[in-house]
Amino acid sequence: MRHIAAEPLTAEGFAPFGDVLEVAGAPDKIINQGLCGRHHDRAALDFGPGGRAGISLFDSEPRSLPYRLEMVERHPDGSQAFLPMHEHPWLVIVAEPGSVPGAIRAFLAAPGQGINFHRGTWHGVLTPLHAPGRFAVVDRIGDSANLEEHWLEEPVLVTGPD
Repeated sequence: MRHIAAEPLTAEGFAPFGDVLEVAGAPDKIINQGLCGRHHDRAALDFGPGGRAGISLFDSEPRSLPYRLEMVERHPDGSQAFLPMHEHPWLVIVAEPGSVPGAIRAFLAAPGQGINFHRGTWHGVLTPLHAPGRFAVVDRIGDSANLEEHWLEEPVLVTGPD
């Protein structure tokens, strides 16, 4: 079985797969009578033709490291954003693009970090590491199935950062 170590989630490292959503740096605007910093338009949301934005709430069972990855999935018709509704680290797994997934990478999201997968990005299933595993998910609502799964020939064991 192949092993990979999760790396810290950074905007630069995650850029080929999507956007990191976090409050970092100076806000773009100060609003609400000077009491709120707005970090504006931080994700490239894409709902494709015939789709619309929807917000769903996920409540996922926590997993633990090392984590055995056996399957990845992608959404060919739209992007998918995950916004944690907790203050715990969680695991984000992605694969290089192609008609089948390429090299697998894993990121450890820090408390307060969310992500937006670009349309068609191969990724692991939602993987919280602590309860509650609650997330707000912004993704495409439409008539298409918008889901492809790929079972790996050999599982990958994801460990914590070195």
